[in-house]
Amino acid sequence: MPNYFALIPAAGYGSRMGNQLPKQYLTLAGKPMIYHAIQTLCTSHHITRVFIVLSPNDPEWQKHDWEVFSDKLSVFYCGGETRADSVLNGLSAASGQFSLQSDDWILVHDAARPLLTHDQLNQLISELSDDAVGGLLAIPVADTLKRSDTSTRVIHTEPRGNLWQAQTPQMFRYAMLMDALSKANTMNITDDASAIEAMGFQPKLVHTKAYNFKITYPQDLELAELILQKKEKQ
Repeated sequence: MPNYFALIPAAGYGSRMGNQLPKQYLTLAGKPMIYHAIQTLCTSHHITRVFIVLSPNDPEWQKHDWEVFSDKLSVFYCGGETRADSVLNGLSAASGQFSLQSDDWILVHDAARPLLTHDQLNQLISELSDDAVGGLLAIPVADTLKRSDTSTRVIHTEPRGNLWQAQTPQMFRYAMLMDALSKANTMNITDDASAIEAMGFQPKLVHTKAYNFKITYPQDLELAELILQKKEKQ
């Protein structure tokens, strides 16, 4: 039986947040933002181990207490220039230490998606465990989409039929993902699914809920704080 491994690339900075602290370490509900994603993944009975990929010069990780996750957590200081580089470097480091098999599943999750739930994780694994390609959590685009020129004037309205907003985790076999990332131009790869698509495969979209959104702007952090506060009261 294949194992399920999770990987969080966390070597980025997140400049759109307008903060000197790397985005993944901003405080959310009294913890670093990345803590919440790690907690969900480490407490899942499906996940064998969680790999965190940090910048070689990460200044913050050691300032926090991660002991509660020590039985499942491995940290690699091998982040690259792009997200895809970090995933590829992390998988290479993890394989050398844990002997990953070609058919093991890798679930790549954004550090800036702290609201992932066990229900979403279970749904993803359930729908993809027998899939020949793999796939990702996603939601259909609901808003009207406008394409602009360089002066922020509308050029035209984009048809939104069959358009989906990609989320994470994105789940693919270890060998397939390594092959796809190794052959891709990582500067053009914004998520793991696009590397798989470049190989000619069609990842499956697993319909999920909108609150697994990515923290990109300060107002996103405020909304996530409210959602977590509501969950704590329930």
